[in-house]
Order: sequence, then structure tokens, then C-alpha cells
Amino acid sequence: MAHWLLKTEPEVYGIDDLRREGLTDWDRVRNHQVKIFLRDAMARGDRCLIYHSNAEPTGVVGTAVVSGQAVPDATQFRKGDEAFEPRATRQAPVWWARPVRFESRFARCVELAELRKEPRLRGMAILKRGNRLSVTPVTAAEFACIEAMGGRARGG
Repeated sequence: MAHWLLKTEPEVYGIDDLRREGLTDWDRVRNHQVKIFLRDAMARGDRCLIYHSNAEPTGVVGTAVVSGQAVPDATQFRKGDEAFEPRATRQAPVWWARPVRFESRFARCVELAELRKEPRLRGMAILKRGNRLSVTPVTAAEFACIEAMGGRARGG
């Protein structure tokens, strides 16, 4: 099993949206490195940290689980959608998504400043200058550390 950090803006789609819906395709990602993570590296059962960016506060707010195989990102086929991709066809999609299901909401947000102060998290991609990726791998130890920092998780 691998572990991931998924960044999202809560005003667009946050942990509470995922909690309410229970399951969603993690879509609208338009970065080739992240596309490869979604399509080729993630697997059913992988656990994910949900990170709210561009928010107050900014930080990790809960967890999700990858619940299926990669699927073509449906938003790339919708003319008029900001995520429309004119090069994409159903036979040759350009962008991919992964279904994820809600697992838990932390008792509290583990803020970015806290993540930066924790020595065990020094190697995380989210903490590196210039990192703009919306999906990044994390180690099992980093995942466990952040999960513990978030306090007792609350389920659906």
C-alpha cells in the first residue's frame, strides 16, 4: 500500500464535500507528473491525506482511500468546461482521475506551520519550495505522524 497527499481548495471541493458525497473521482488535475501518479502509481486501498490549500487555515484535515482503478477524467470531454481538453478523445484520453472515498475528518486541522516544524516530516514534497503538485506521495511514517497530529479521527 502506498500513501498520498491530495491538495484541494475547500471552496472548490473540500473534505466536507467528500464526507457528504462519500465517493468522488479525483479529477480536474492538469499536470503530467500528477497524471502519471493518478493513472499508474496509485492503487485501490492506498490511503490519502486531504490537504486544504488556499484556505484559512491551510493544512491536512482528514483522510481518504483510493477506491478503484484510474478512469479517464470526464471533465476533459465537456465543451465549455474550464477543464475541457480539445486533444482528448474517448479512445485516447489525455487526463485521468481516480475514485477516492471518504475515510475520516481529523479532530483538528494540522496546519502547514506545524508540518514545517515537525522534524519527521522534513522530506515531504508539500514542504519543499516551489512544489505546486496537487498529488504527492508520502511515506507510511509521514502519514502516521500527520494522522497522529490530527487527533482522533472522526468517521462519516
